[in-house]
Amino acid sequence: MPSLLLLFTAALLSSWAQLLTEANSWWSLAMNPVQRPEMFIIGAQPVCSQLPGLSPGQRKLCQLYQEHMAYIGEGAKTGIKECQYQFRQRRWNCSTVDNTSVFGRVMQIGSRETAFTYAVSAAGVVNAISRACREGELSTCGCSRTTRPKDLPRDWLWGGCGDNVEYGYRFAKEFVDAREREKNFAKGSEEQGRMLMNLQNNEAGRRAVYKMADVACKCHGVSGSCSLKTCWLQLAEFRKVGDQLKEKYDSAAAMRISRKGKLELVNSRFNQPTPEDLVYVDPSPDYCLRNESTGSLGTQGRLCNKTSEGMDGCELMCCGRGYDQFKSVQVERCHCKFHWCCYVKCKKCTEIVDQYVCK
Repeated sequence: MPSLLLLFTAALLSSWAQLLTEANSWWSLAMNPVQRPEMFIIGAQPVCSQLPGLSPGQRKLCQLYQEHMAYIGEGAKTGIKECQYQFRQRRWNCSTVDNTSVFGRVMQIGSRETAFTYAVSAAGVVNAISRACREGELSTCGCSRTTRPKDLPRDWLWGGCGDNVEYGYRFAKEFVDAREREKNFAKGSEEQGRMLMNLQNNEAGRRAVYKMADVACKCHGVSGSCSLKTCWLQLAEFRKVGDQLKEKYDSAAAMRISRKGKLELVNSRFNQPTPEDLVYVDPSPDYCLRNESTGSLGTQGRLCNKTSEGMDGCELMCCGRGYDQFKSVQVERCHCKFHWCCYVKCKKCTEIVDQYVCK
């Protein structure tokens, strides 16, 4: 009998440890600034053992590429900020809740919102690593070595120092996907379905950055004549990446796991998703009310737009519960004048505006 109790306790502790690991995420690197290698103190514990949220595979990569970790953190932060911008007028607004799981229990649901979060954070890593290469911050990469585009005019020079999106893509794939690839779930299980969903959305985020990188050029010549141009590969503004991924979110495909261990469409009448599309396996909660089990924070206390009929409007944002009105004072710069030479002087204007919050 005591041996059975010990076995049960061991199994319980093991499952609890697995849940705790799942709750943590490499996204937490965005919440806890990572020291750069030149800041490491002699005799201190290795940085990788101190970083929360890393899976065993990611911790090994950390040990091999310690100087990359600060930029992975920057990429995660960029992804989180973009997520919060894109969903600022939705019931779920990409709120962060703590420093370890970052988004809380809501990420345990394989919803559209989870799909977008995985995609935009993977995109953030590609973006940050690619730029760090160009800026000479990493010893394992440098400027982009992309071949000259065939449609570039012959008299334009292909050079400069471009963003190394090839290296950024490869490293982000290795690091971000490591967490999923080290899992071993039964074929056709819900857990395997969620793992495949995460991998698909990670790839969609990386491809968005890769595909949107474009040629940028600079003119040379006497008095700005632009008789000669030097061109290089440059990342797109991350806002444009976020906009594209938001469109992919709106058209995300509902999937399920088959007995063969593959994701398949819930509705076969729709087109099969490409590697650039987002997918989800669970319906989204309505996010109207605070719910500890789903991780929904609810919309009570959220600002809403009384005149809008969209998701930011008080009727939809407040889920029919009604709203309260209050007045607030806004201070803005106004009556700005340019003074020679060379500064702009503005006055401060105050305005009393009506604002509305959900009950």
